[in-house]
Amino acid sequence: MELEEFLSYMNSGKTVTGGSEEHIYMSALSAEAMRVTAELNGAYHTGAEIVDIFSRLTSREIDPGFRLFPPFTTDCGKNIHIGKNVFINSGCRFQDQGGIYIGDGALIGHNVIIATLNHGLAPEHRQDLIPSPVRIGKGVWIGSGSIILPGVTIGDNAVIGAGSVVTRDVDANTVAAGDPARVIRRIDE
Repeated sequence: MELEEFLSYMNSGKTVTGGSEEHIYMSALSAEAMRVTAELNGAYHTGAEIVDIFSRLTSREIDPGFRLFPPFTTDCGKNIHIGKNVFINSGCRFQDQGGIYIGDGALIGHNVIIATLNHGLAPEHRQDLIPSPVRIGKGVWIGSGSIILPGVTIGDNAVIGAGSVVTRDVDANTVAAGDPARVIRRIDE
């Protein structure tokens, strides 16, 4: 299996059956992501070096305005899409096989988890994986310790309060907080 074929399959939303060719390829990508993130997290790097390492992790060019404070972990890396001038604070964990799309100018606080996979509910399908992308709009601010679950879209300029668990879409220009996160106010434009 080749990377583009794998990404096409994952982005289709089809279930990945445990032990399938896609599942095995996913494991190989995880090993590569662990190697690259160990390099990222194991020593000091300049901002330009971090951009270079993140470009290798994602296999795509990352904007030079990207900033990240390690440590950072992901279990794939190849389905992370980063806009311009994005900032990711330390301790973030991404599960990106289902696709993570982060818009220009987004800010992601300490220890944020973004998940894009669910498991089958029936015990006989528990090893199966169901991918669903997370889309984060332009100018979004995600507060520290938040968890963004599979399939969620966060609209442009939204703010997610610290410690929130985002289980459903959040409209643009709103503040959402809580567990589960709910819109608590609009942001005046």
